[in-house]
Amino acid sequence: MDNLSGASSKHYISWPVLALMCFVTVIGFDDLIYNFKNQGMGVITSWILMLFLYVIPYSLMVGQLGSIFNHEGGGLSSWIRGTNGEFLGYFTAWTYWAASIPYVVDTANSIVVGIGWALTGNSKFQDSISNSEFALWTLLTFAVFILVQSRFKRSLELLSTIGGIAMFGMTVLFVIMSLSSLAIGGHIATQPMNLGAIVPKFDLKYLTTVGLLIYAVNGCELIAPFVTKMKKPQTDFPKSMITLAAMTAFLTIFGSFSLGIFFDAHHLPNDLKMNGSYYAFQALGQQYHVGNLFMYLFAWTEVFYLVALLAVLLDAMTRMLISDTGERYMPRFLRKTNADGLPVNGYLLTCFLSGFILLLGIFLPDMNDIFNWLLNLNGIISPGVTCWIFYAFMRVRRNSAKYPSSYVFIKNDKLAWFVGFWALAVTAIATIFGVAPQDVKEFSSVWWYELIINIVAITILIGLGAILPSITRREDQYGQAFSKLQWLVMFSVVIVAIVLGVFLGGTSLSYRGWLIAIEALIALMIIWLISRWHPLKR
Repeated sequence: MDNLSGASSKHYISWPVLALMCFVTVIGFDDLIYNFKNQGMGVITSWILMLFLYVIPYSLMVGQLGSIFNHEGGGLSSWIRGTNGEFLGYFTAWTYWAASIPYVVDTANSIVVGIGWALTGNSKFQDSISNSEFALWTLLTFAVFILVQSRFKRSLELLSTIGGIAMFGMTVLFVIMSLSSLAIGGHIATQPMNLGAIVPKFDLKYLTTVGLLIYAVNGCELIAPFVTKMKKPQTDFPKSMITLAAMTAFLTIFGSFSLGIFFDAHHLPNDLKMNGSYYAFQALGQQYHVGNLFMYLFAWTEVFYLVALLAVLLDAMTRMLISDTGERYMPRFLRKTNADGLPVNGYLLTCFLSGFILLLGIFLPDMNDIFNWLLNLNGIISPGVTCWIFYAFMRVRRNSAKYPSSYVFIKNDKLAWFVGFWALAVTAIATIFGVAPQDVKEFSSVWWYELIINIVAITILIGLGAILPSITRREDQYGQAFSKLQWLVMFSVVIVAIVLGVFLGGTSLSYRGWLIAIEALIALMIIWLISRWHPLKR
């Protein structure tokens, strides 16, 4: 065994390879589109500020945490478990999983949109279906991939990696060819293009969009376990992160400028977030007189990548939740697996909550509003979960002697703690302001409706994680948490309450907020009373 371990320890990951691995997880072409829609050309300044004040310290903090907790795989929940105990470790795993729900729904939505473009070459498919049909196609996408992922999981992991690299290749291609188009007679659509054009307006609306910037650049924690596989992590890991920052700077700054070549940043299409990537490659093809060639290349690359990504996500997120939380807090019915070792009830919970998210958005005016709302929901929940990373780092640096590491970010503990606090404060503020709806008129009926369903979605996704340990205790006490009748009644009450709340939110009643609060409290009271009964014996 010693010889084997000695041989394996000679295989190291070089710092350029680690930088490329991290680059694939951090930024993509769609991220450029989303934030360009929110801030216009001013997003260039935002990207620069984010890179130096957030991305670099964030990635270096992740490096130290991954080095400290390498014996547990370097996962986020293991960092919190190691610094704050078992329950907070469980709750971190839950919130990380809950944050993945809007992400997988958004991915499924994007697949539907991408297939429409790949087959028709335009947005006619989206224009021809209703909101309910859009939700149905998304749910069908989930059902297909729940069935597919168990058979082709390993191959799909490889395909998603290849697709991710291809997607970044398309992004770099767009940037280079957009800039080159100016040399062959191209014109910049955004005018005037000067220093003032790239300075954002730092107001309330700006604060509501910071969360989506953070959502675009987070993901460094995925490469944390590889820190200990470097030959000289103390010097090589910072090189990787500086290289990552340089590549990200090139892509975000010049990518946003390239978008300003084809789109007038002062008059952007309302559906830019949903269709902007396809519009951009369509415009690039027209500039080079090749028609829709680039658009079709991008559309099929997007579908190829998202299909593999969704299948891997649906499996990985469910397995991670069940395996990383243990028996103490996770109910047995969720940990139950079939003959093939698949957590079937975990998949059902994923589908149920995904359907719940879709139901919340189904009464929005059109598909574009659903897409934008769901994307912005990611800009709330994802940064909120990222707060755990900085909290764990602060705990480590408060007692650094207890947590030795082969790589240390900032040797001075007090300064390092302050940097962690800075990152935590920025992320928490962005999360709070992100709850305010975007892409709709402020204080309109749609604005209030989106605000309500934002709060409902966050409460259900995060709150359910606090309820599960009590269900586990009932299983330990009675052998089963609830009888079939109790499950049926509680499930029915939840469905009725959600449908009624969503319906009320879509009305123009001036006191609908009070009505929703009252019916939600009544539903919670009914569920609480039913849950107090002892499970009925079979």
